[in-house]
Amino acid sequence: MLFMVEMTVNVPHGVDQTTFQQEVATEKARAEELQRAGTWRHLWRVAGQYANVSIFDVESPGALHELLIGLPLYKYMDVKVTALCRHPSSIHTNDQ
Repeated sequence: MLFMVEMTVNVPHGVDQTTFQQEVATEKARAEELQRAGTWRHLWRVAGQYANVSIFDVESPGALHELLIGLPLYKYMDVKVTALCRHPSSIHTNDQ
């Protein structure tokens, strides 16, 4: 199943910067791992924001939920999820 996920990171004032930077590094490593596995299919930065738009390919909404809440920066995120399906006019055969 494909899902578009919009994630905005809101870092609270006063957060320990050393800890936060460690979380950022761990998040980056996890995102790269999921991309290599084909689960995190696309990742785009939203220009001018600490935010991204991503496409995930997972087996179920529950699997997506578990993946998202396991991200190191999840506690700082506002997340919007949209389920996707193939458009009948798409010329691409690998977008299912």
